Amino acid sequence: MSTEHDGADALMTAITGEPLPPGAHEDAAFLAEHRAAEADLEVLREQLGVIGHALAEPPPATPAPVPAPALPVRRSPRPRRRAFSLVLGGLAVAAAASVMAGMGWLMSGGGTGAADSSSLDAGSSAEKQSDAGGVAFGSARYLACSRLVAEGEATAVERLPGTTTLRITLSLTRVYLPEVPEEDAKGSKPDEEQVFVVDENVVPGIRAGDPVLVGVPRGADQPDFWAVGERQIALERAMVTASLPEARELTCG
Repeated sequence: MSTEHDGADALMTAITGEPLPPGAHEDAAFLAEHRAAEADLEVLREQLGVIGHALAEPPPATPAPVPAPALPVRRSPRPRRRAFSLVLGGLAVAAAASVMAGMGWLMSGGGTGAADSSSLDAGSSAEKQSDAGGVAFGSARYLACSRLVAEGEATAVERLPGTTTLRITLSLTRVYLPEVPEEDAKGSKPDEEQVFVVDENVVPGIRAGDPVLVGVPRGADQPDFWAVGERQIALERAMVTASLPEARELTCG
C-alpha cells in the first residue's frame, strides 16, 4: 500500500510530477517512498529512450544482388550498419518488455525499499528527448538546431540556499557542436568551463566528478538535454556521432 501524507499519495505524486504537500519533507516514510518512486521512473524513462532511438533509426537499404566474386573481396561497411540496426532493434524489443513489466510493477506499489534505489546506476539519463518540438536528442535535426552539444565533467555541484535548484559547473572535454577548426579565430569556440542552473529533479543524484553530456538549443542559455554517467553517455554519443554528417547538410528551421 502506498504511503500518504495529507491525502497525497507518494507514488502518484512522483508519477504526475506534482509538488510535495506541505510538511512532506518532515514525513520520513512518505519522502523515502516518493524518492524511490522517482528513481524507478528514471529507469523506465531510460528504457523508453533506448526504444525511441532504436525506432528513429531508419531501416537500412536492401543491397542489390551482386554476383559472387571470383576472388575474395573486402566487405562493404553497409552490412556492419545493418548488424548495428538489428542489434538496436533487439535492444528495443527487450527494453519494451522491461518497460511494460516495470510499469505494471511500479503501479502495483512495488519498489519502495532502499535496496531498490541503491541498485540504480548513478549515471542515469536525466532526459531522453529535447523540448524543441519533440525532436529526439542526437538526431540530425536536433544537432542542426543546437548551439552546444558537448561532454564534460561536473567539477562542482552547488545547491542554491533554500531551493531545489543546482548550480552545476562543467569542464568540457569533448565538443561536438559548434564544430570549429583549430585554425579558426579565437573566441569562436565555447568556453572550456560552462555553468548551468537546473532543478535537481532534472539531474537527480548528480555529483562532482560525474561525466555529463548536454545539449543546448540555439537561442537558449540552459540545456534541454542531460545525460549523466558513462553508460548513458555511450548510447547518446553513438547517436550524435552517427548523425553529425547529415546535420551538416541541414539548416535549422
